[in-house]
Amino acid sequence: MRIRAAVLRTSPVGKPYGETRPLTIETVELAPPQAGEVLIKVAAAGLCHSDLSVINGDRPRQLPMVLGHEASGVVVETGAGVTDLSPGDHVVMSFVPTCGTCPSCLDGKAQLCGPGQASNGAGTLLGGGRRLTCDDGTQAYHLCGISGFGEYAVVSRRSIIKIDPEMSLVDAALFGCAVMTGVGTVVNTAGVKAGDRVAVVGLGGVGLSALMGAVAAGAEQIVALDISPAKLELARSLGATDTFLATDPDVVEAVKDATSGGVHHAVEMAGSAPAFELAYKITRRGGTTTTGGLANPNARVSLPPVHLVAEERTIKGSYMGSCVPPRDIPRFMALYRRGKLPVNRLLSSTGPLDDINEGFDRLDRGEVVRHVIVY
Repeated sequence: MRIRAAVLRTSPVGKPYGETRPLTIETVELAPPQAGEVLIKVAAAGLCHSDLSVINGDRPRQLPMVLGHEASGVVVETGAGVTDLSPGDHVVMSFVPTCGTCPSCLDGKAQLCGPGQASNGAGTLLGGGRRLTCDDGTQAYHLCGISGFGEYAVVSRRSIIKIDPEMSLVDAALFGCAVMTGVGTVVNTAGVKAGDRVAVVGLGGVGLSALMGAVAAGAEQIVALDISPAKLELARSLGATDTFLATDPDVVEAVKDATSGGVHHAVEMAGSAPAFELAYKITRRGGTTTTGGLANPNARVSLPPVHLVAEERTIKGSYMGSCVPPRDIPRFMALYRRGKLPVNRLLSSTGPLDDINEGFDRLDRGEVVRHVIVY
């Protein structure tokens, strides 16, 4: 079938993207689903910094590629062997397909699935296939096995989570990356518990999801840090007890004063080395610094290793919130339905596929938390 999709052909691309147009809206051929795959009519797809990092060259990928990894939709057709999904089912897609049989999956670490990571690295679906062909005959690559910036997508069954059809598909899309990563980092990786003092550095969609996760976990004090006053204001409305501008030269001492020596858990979600160093500095003795932000691969941090010993400090990395998507997305959605995770508050704006480049400009300038393409 022929669909409209946003194709990235060159990277890095200069700004503003509304003028340079890194994503071209093209008509591409989408092949039918093969065994173990599903054809989905995409309903909504969020613009995320992980997509932006492919456009700006921070994380190079094979080109041409259809971007978009945070998406929801409706099942249209199933390939051979898919017996637990039917046309009309509402679904969310996970940006790491999980095979279920590799050592990582069997160890409960689906986010580290070996075959899933390999297929993502190759720009294919799980198993190695590609289903997108441009008008010039070139096969396009899939971002994270999803390519949600198209009207339809063929996706591995192992990338799909069935959801309640009563839920807004626009809100549901955010669970595929921002919510899963942010909330999961707090409750799964960091293990925040009731009474803890928590800080979140970087208040994009993932960081604000982490903040909401800390609220849901019962943290006693929640400190929010960002370079944007508007995002600090939103953080306070979502449950932050203290907010600080990350650019304040005295911010480390200010946070320590406010938290009686530092926080039990500092979570870095800005995806930058300075943000991680800030998170580390505001972590108390015996505390844990967790990073879930994807920094440029060439970025480096400098830390005194003596602190790890003398202060019994812990540093953790978190990918995809250490989530098992079929387990965690439904339970996070249950919290959403009970009003414990107001995910709809992350939604800054919606728009059509044709305005996607302007949407990435707004994301790059920090003017939106989440802009969602609606089909």
